[in-house]
Amino acid sequence: MASKQFGKSRSNISTSSDAAEAGRPPVPPSVTFARRTSSGRYVSYSRDDLDSELGSVDFMNYTVHIPPTPDNQPMDPSISQKVEEQYVSNSLFTGGFNSVTRAHLMDKVIESEANHPQMAGAKGSSCAIPGCDAKVMSDERGQDILPCECDFKICRDCYVDAIKTGGGICPGCKEPYKNTDLSDLAPDSSRPPLPLPPPAGMSKMERRLSLMKSTKSALMRSQTGDFDHNRWLFETSGTYGYGNAFWPKDGNFGSGKEGDGDAVEPQDLMSKPWRPLTRKLKIPAAVISPYRLLIFIRIVVLGLFLTWRVKHQNKDAIWLWGMSVVCEIWFAFSWLLDQLPKLCPVNRATDLNVLKDKFETPTPSNPTGKSDLPGVDVFVSTADPEKEPPLVTANTILSILAADYPVEKLSCYVSDDGGALLTFEAMAEAASFANMWVPFCRKHNIEPRNPESYFSLKRDPYKNKVKPDFVKDRRRVKREYDEFKVRINSLPDSIRRRSDAYHAREEIKAMKMQRQNRDDDEPVEPVKIPKATWMADGTHWPGTWLHPSPDHSRGDHAGIIQVMLKPPSDEPLNGTSEGFLDLSEVDIRLPLLVYVSREKRPGYDHNKKAGAMNALVRASAVMSNGPFILNLDCDHYIYNSQAMREGMCFMMDRGGDRICYVQFPQRFEGIDPSDRYANHNTVFFDVNMRALDGLMGPVYVGTGCLFRRIALYGFDPPRSKEHSSGCCSCCFPGRKKQSHVPEENRALRMGDSDDEEMNLSLIPKKFGNSTFLIDSIPVAEFQGRPLADHPAVKNGRPPGALTIPRELLDASTVAEAIAVISCWYEDKTEWGTRIGWIYGSVTEDVVTGYRMHNRGWKSVYCVTKRDAFRGTAPINLTDRLHQVLRWATGSVEIFFSRNNAFLASPRMKILQRIAYLNVGIYPFTSIFLIVYCFLPALSLFSGQFIVQTLNVTFLSYLLIISITLCLLALLEIKWSGISLEEWWRNEQFWLIGGTSAHLAAVLQGLLKVIAGIEISFTLTSKSAGDENDDDFADLYIVKWTSLMIPPIVIMMVNLIAIAVGFSRTIYSVIPQWSRLIGGVFFSFWVLAHLYPFAKGLMGRRGRTPTIVFVWSGLVAITISLLWVAINPPAGSNQIGGSFTFP
Repeated sequence: MASKQFGKSRSNISTSSDAAEAGRPPVPPSVTFARRTSSGRYVSYSRDDLDSELGSVDFMNYTVHIPPTPDNQPMDPSISQKVEEQYVSNSLFTGGFNSVTRAHLMDKVIESEANHPQMAGAKGSSCAIPGCDAKVMSDERGQDILPCECDFKICRDCYVDAIKTGGGICPGCKEPYKNTDLSDLAPDSSRPPLPLPPPAGMSKMERRLSLMKSTKSALMRSQTGDFDHNRWLFETSGTYGYGNAFWPKDGNFGSGKEGDGDAVEPQDLMSKPWRPLTRKLKIPAAVISPYRLLIFIRIVVLGLFLTWRVKHQNKDAIWLWGMSVVCEIWFAFSWLLDQLPKLCPVNRATDLNVLKDKFETPTPSNPTGKSDLPGVDVFVSTADPEKEPPLVTANTILSILAADYPVEKLSCYVSDDGGALLTFEAMAEAASFANMWVPFCRKHNIEPRNPESYFSLKRDPYKNKVKPDFVKDRRRVKREYDEFKVRINSLPDSIRRRSDAYHAREEIKAMKMQRQNRDDDEPVEPVKIPKATWMADGTHWPGTWLHPSPDHSRGDHAGIIQVMLKPPSDEPLNGTSEGFLDLSEVDIRLPLLVYVSREKRPGYDHNKKAGAMNALVRASAVMSNGPFILNLDCDHYIYNSQAMREGMCFMMDRGGDRICYVQFPQRFEGIDPSDRYANHNTVFFDVNMRALDGLMGPVYVGTGCLFRRIALYGFDPPRSKEHSSGCCSCCFPGRKKQSHVPEENRALRMGDSDDEEMNLSLIPKKFGNSTFLIDSIPVAEFQGRPLADHPAVKNGRPPGALTIPRELLDASTVAEAIAVISCWYEDKTEWGTRIGWIYGSVTEDVVTGYRMHNRGWKSVYCVTKRDAFRGTAPINLTDRLHQVLRWATGSVEIFFSRNNAFLASPRMKILQRIAYLNVGIYPFTSIFLIVYCFLPALSLFSGQFIVQTLNVTFLSYLLIISITLCLLALLEIKWSGISLEEWWRNEQFWLIGGTSAHLAAVLQGLLKVIAGIEISFTLTSKSAGDENDDDFADLYIVKWTSLMIPPIVIMMVNLIAIAVGFSRTIYSVIPQWSRLIGGVFFSFWVLAHLYPFAKGLMGRRGRTPTIVFVWSGLVAITISLLWVAINPPAGSNQIGGSFTFP
């Protein structure tokens, strides 16, 4: 196993402080590179061999130990950086707290051969020099670079040796090399000239910050002496280079003198009519006006009804009256919390053509028409490959890699919180299959770009396909995908067999060593070797082993980062017509793909999914630093390849810099046609979320959300003081406080101070001591701004600012990423309290969104014509109840925490505050709901009712309340687009969940708050179905859980009560039919809502024996007769009273 070793990846602050405490000067960590070939030869690389610029003291805190060889001279920087990136992408980085960061150079990542030039794993031909089996140099297509005309295969290191110590003689033909410059060996591709190289001595981070630290132009500084973000791209000290948005007509541009140059002015770009990227579609007045009027009418009627109920007591059953009145008052309050935020629903639409015109069309600031869109980092989280099948995760990754977004601007990070080799190799297989799948999708415009969903479509796959080779290509790709699925399914057995074989080999070696070292008289002891899990290249897996051992278990393993697909080249790279698919006109580049498994150690609180997401935020900031982050669950894939472009329309539109996230609705597949348990949740996603979009925006629901990175960092929105006028801002606008600090200097601001820029010395205490991470913050903020293409656009960036190529990956960057995902990094920082995903709740998604809204950010709900994302949902009753239990428990935690909407800041609007208040209060409705569900049965058992008599006033109120409820439901259906059946299914499951999971959530939440008892939740297993391929097999599986007890008791008690009520009334001397009708009506109301629950208990149709229903009827009749015998009606001392059978 080859290895590269790095010193402890801790930044300057922590290293210096630790050294000072020890009483000795700080020793910077070292960076050395070493690789051992299979022949036993050690090949060493110095830092200067790989990147001459990185040897400067300006680069972070790493020093370079150069081997003492006189021939060690730097090579061309551009080639050396690409060579190092090739080594980085082929290395598995591991490390953590108090451990050395290592990079294991992997000969192969999977058993099959890696055939894409970007994919991890050594590729290409081996060096022909005896004793060296390194790989020869390759270009962007993965083709060998052969420096001699004799085509002698030689690796980079042997070639450098031949040039510097061998007199420039080719070892193959013994002739001198005609060209000894590596930069000239690369194949000539008609690429535009590179920008001017940075000045000597400039570090990598300074290049990453472009000209943001330049002091050569006085105009690039504001009056306060601070950097002016809005000017840095308009004025440079050269005629071209990094950051030049406007091309001057002579060489004097940027000297700071008026009239020196005749440059293109920003106004020239504004000659075209400005077009918005999005528009708000208001609900028609014919629908929304009656809707609001009905809400007002129902509020008034409820108030009058409750007043009447309080004043008119039932003297005969005061206890029944009291319970019913309390429950009805709570129901009215709960309905009010749910209904008020629905007063201002909106619909939105995007214009992708305008987005293309603004960001991907040639302009004076972007002559080549290269994409000026900001970068997007996509996060996919998984934790357990046994409960979250690797094939599902692999399909999600493939849909991301094939998304319609600029390849060089897209990065995908997969968080494996279980550290499983199975997930690692499944990712590698997915990266290998992407070599064929992604170009196929681009060539034929495939939708959806999840291969499992695409090949399972029931519609005609050839519709609207015009290319003659589509049928052949589809057949070939389908066959490759079938083979890919078989490889994924066989990975567990393959890993187990491989590990057993290597373990047996190690045992044999150990036994041989034992025989050689022991004396003849010593007894033979059995050899004990830990049973490790082995990777495809014959080395130990640094994560969780199949047989856990210290440092290799689920809660105790090193941090791991593997670049599965290295960053693509900056220019399009078309394929060839050779092979199975004709890709000569298709861009075959793939986005950056990174596997991340954060470090876990005993004694640390890793904070479940929220901690994993924060680790991805930091690692991505160091490696790619996309200003926007899209997070997806492993079972939610991209169904609309242009979904990211749709979300970017909102972020890049006027005022988009104040949007913290764009939430997409969740859509689900594999749900039974009747949607028995309201799994689609359409009332929430199409009614409640659209309504919230008319306020400050929808809540964050955990997946399918496009974040602004700066908002996740806990910063306040731009111009926050201008928009902060308290909770009654719509009625009583406050006076705007005038600030003398330019807005560009207040773009990164935390807290309530508006007088000056945030104190930069406090940033390490908030974000940790990684200077890589801290330096990336202003870059992400600037790159995430909208275009300054209109005078009304505030806090914008000049066009053409994001067309420069991204930095190449180097080893120190990945080593720093290992440091920021270590278990110690968040100690004494604000990660999880203000920054990133918020800790302390099982529903970290809602809390994270609440904190952003509380700081004044706005969110947007993006409903696309074609669903943006699709996922899976549990259709089994037990799994569904446990899912609802988790959500409700998180809401109870929110209510008893500092995230309660009662404690919201004045920046949050009153209706948004009510919406968040409802999020924390709705589980408590279960207490009153269960009592109310038993009231009909108690009424039938006792012969009383909640009112003295069913008079006209009570029936009138009941009729008006019911009619207004029905009319409101019909109008909601009208403006939201849902169906009546979906609305009814939601009502049914509201009662099912309210009488089961919500009550348990309230009890668990109270136990946590009062007694400190923590609640642990497990992932819901994805069912493999029955032996016959029934898509809905899970629907009929009955798995017992204690959550089923309350609904079962409610059903049985109400059924028995109906039988008792009928018996009592029939056998009475004077039948009280009004009380019977009232009680039976409400009992049927309860049973109608619980019908899906009862159907779920019966299992598959036809499997429940008929005798069960017969027995149930006999038991109900017997109990009812027994009740009448024990408590006969008044005026009768026998069963039946005056009633006799003929």
